[in-house]
Amino acid sequence: MRAIRRFTVRTLLPAPLAELEELAHDLRWAWHPPTRAVLADLDPAAWSRVGGDPAALLDALEPERLAAAAADPALVARVRAAAADLRAYRTGPRWYQGQSGAALPAAVAWFPPGPDDAPAAAPDDPAPNAPAPGDPAPHSLEALASDHLRAASDLGVPLVAVGLVDDLPRGATDGTRDTGPGATRSAARDGGAAPLLREPDGTPVVVQVATPGGGALGARVRVARAGRVPVLLLDPTTPGTTAAGARAAAGSAADRRLERALLRGVGGLRAVRAHARLTGAPQPEVVHAGGAHAGFVGLERVRELVAGGATYDVALELVRATSVLAVQVPGPATLLDGALVAEHLAALDPAGDLPVTDVLTLGARAGDGVGTPVDTAVDTAVLALRLADRASGDSRRHGRACREAFADLWPGFDPQEVPIGSVTAGVHAPTWVAPEVTDLGARRMSARDLATGAGWDAGGPVEDAELWELRRRLRARLVDLLPGGADGPRGSAPGADEVLTVGVVHRPSSGAPLDLLLADPERLVALLLDAARPVRLVVAAPPGGVPAGLAALADRPDLGDRLVVLTDASCDVVRALHAGCDVWLDTPVDPSGASTPSGMRAALNGVLTVAVRDGWWDEWYDGEDGWALPRPAPDEGDEATSQRAAALHDLLAEQVLTCFHDRDGDGLPRRWLATVRRTLVSLAPKVQATRMVADHVAHLYAPAAAAGAALAADDLASAVALAGWRSRVRAAWPGVAVDDVEVTGAGTPPRVGDVLRVRASVTLGGLLPDDVAVQVLHGPVGPDDEITDLHVAALTPVAPAPGAPDGGADAEPVGAGGAEPDGDGRAGDGRYAYVGEVGLTRTGPFGWTVRVVPRHDALTSVAATGLVATAG
Repeated sequence: MRAIRRFTVRTLLPAPLAELEELAHDLRWAWHPPTRAVLADLDPAAWSRVGGDPAALLDALEPERLAAAAADPALVARVRAAAADLRAYRTGPRWYQGQSGAALPAAVAWFPPGPDDAPAAAPDDPAPNAPAPGDPAPHSLEALASDHLRAASDLGVPLVAVGLVDDLPRGATDGTRDTGPGATRSAARDGGAAPLLREPDGTPVVVQVATPGGGALGARVRVARAGRVPVLLLDPTTPGTTAAGARAAAGSAADRRLERALLRGVGGLRAVRAHARLTGAPQPEVVHAGGAHAGFVGLERVRELVAGGATYDVALELVRATSVLAVQVPGPATLLDGALVAEHLAALDPAGDLPVTDVLTLGARAGDGVGTPVDTAVDTAVLALRLADRASGDSRRHGRACREAFADLWPGFDPQEVPIGSVTAGVHAPTWVAPEVTDLGARRMSARDLATGAGWDAGGPVEDAELWELRRRLRARLVDLLPGGADGPRGSAPGADEVLTVGVVHRPSSGAPLDLLLADPERLVALLLDAARPVRLVVAAPPGGVPAGLAALADRPDLGDRLVVLTDASCDVVRALHAGCDVWLDTPVDPSGASTPSGMRAALNGVLTVAVRDGWWDEWYDGEDGWALPRPAPDEGDEATSQRAAALHDLLAEQVLTCFHDRDGDGLPRRWLATVRRTLVSLAPKVQATRMVADHVAHLYAPAAAAGAALAADDLASAVALAGWRSRVRAAWPGVAVDDVEVTGAGTPPRVGDVLRVRASVTLGGLLPDDVAVQVLHGPVGPDDEITDLHVAALTPVAPAPGAPDGGADAEPVGAGGAEPDGDGRAGDGRYAYVGEVGLTRTGPFGWTVRVVPRHDALTSVAATGLVATAG
């Protein structure tokens, strides 16, 4: 018989062990080995049965075992010490609290991209975080978000993170599961045991987002903890009782995608407001968001300000200044029907604080590439970008790719001037560094040398023999955890610890990292079956995400343990894979420019990288820390792909395997170990998430907070002034022009060392010189006269010589009829004269032009307004 109501009965802990509840319900256990050790020692057999899940462990402990543990003074003391350490970690000063010289925000709200933002690809994380059929699919960006919030917690950055309960893997909704890579999954879904956010009278907080037809999207707010970071999880209320529920159930995929984005963005921000109100936490001064919901977070912030008395234009200035965007490349999945968005905006904003036409214009894009009429499409990626003054990709190459993808939104500007930067991604070292690596470093090095990687350098405290033994032990532990285990053929095979082990996480997308390797299956089989120089390939893939070619090879009995495909790996196996393989492979046919975290996780453990120059590897490969393959040419054909596949196999056979098996008289692969050292010394410190978060603080959060404080001061006086200035400049811009440019000073022919003297006459259409910057753009040019390496030099208004009257003999005449400039460079006919110099520093074709752009101290980019007037 089916029950009409379901709930879970929780363990009642004895008083001496009451603090276990706090330890188990804070995700810090996932990256804090001492806490895991205390939990595991409560009942090692039960800990193993529940897969290292603290909440499940507490529920699995028998009363007798709890009573025995409560009577064990040593165990009770360890529990209390671990709880005291957690409280000190949460409340004590850390890196962020020691920063000075900048107006750091008191709180930052972080809205990470969700599963809906995955580009038709499976996660970068393998099966442990992959969904069962019908579950939402996590995405690599969520793994980075997890790394982001863990590192923020370690650094003391006052982050509050927002997501949906539905984002989490099955069984992870109680706020205690490891929601990062390699998370465990239980068979049951409880609906969430993380505490509900409640009003003072005990009523659960429910955020509501109105929808067309009088319905609403509703969600309770659960508050999980990840160390110092509260994680607000929106737990949607049961649909079907409102018009919104019926629409979502019967509506199109676009309807559902929009409603989820609204719930994440608008509902998430309302949850943040409620959490701050009820807990006394500061309201966020900066909002960092990514994904389809990012623009809706911004719109809700604008609506709040307008409802509070600001004008729409003033609210836009303040929201833009304090918004940080994790850029999403536009595509078909980012497009929404404008009429549908307009309906939802009207429902969200019954007071009419948001001018719908203006809002739709923020999300409009010319040439959407899929045939959707521009006037009916809203691009969520464009909307988010136009609502954030600070936007970044997750690597330099990704930043360049994003600038190129959005360049058409800034006509007249060079793609490099599109206002998108980059902060290269990183991974959370305490989560991914193997305990063996940490323990050896702690025994042999100072804390500073361990943190900087200097302790791993040649001539340091760790000799080659000890480093090689570490790498062999890590490989052996991985082999023991693979199917068959230590008792099977893998663990017992003679010389198993001398098999070069290659690890890879497969993402079934156009950029899947196995594509090149699988392009020549015969060579791959020969590589794996080489008796003299054996190779083992271990592939982690989500269930249902194994490519057909790989599945066919995995079924071949002759390959045996030389090819291992993991589709439901445990947390321990995933971590062992990143630490225990010798080489990490990432060789997609069509790289995206974005950073994938798996290779970074492996590098933290001294695993060597073989990858296409993409993302983080394009930045940090130095020729001594692994092997790099060139990026493909744009639109390369099948023949070029086959050639690159052959190059990969040649590289593995002729360089990687040779280096691994080249042993000296002591049996040590000295060249290989030198590359391992280089990885640990140079690469490992760079790929850490603490560096990534510190970069966000320095280059994004702190400047955004300072800008917001300046605009908000004196009852938004500066924001009002900036909005007025922007409106005035936009209205006057049709009258701005570069009328004439004269260049002298070049020899015949021009030679390196010559100095060009540039003089430009411009009309400012009623604006003043303080409103604009006049610039000469110069550099090498291609066959089409496009400047290929853009350099910018400022021109200055002509001013009279000291002591001379305005328009005196030292101020050359400008314009027709002999009109002479006033003291600000203005000619009598309303034009202005600007002058400057450009040095010729290199040979070859050279070109220049002059432009006028708006200038204001509050603008973050030369292209911020999108306005430009160029000569010619």
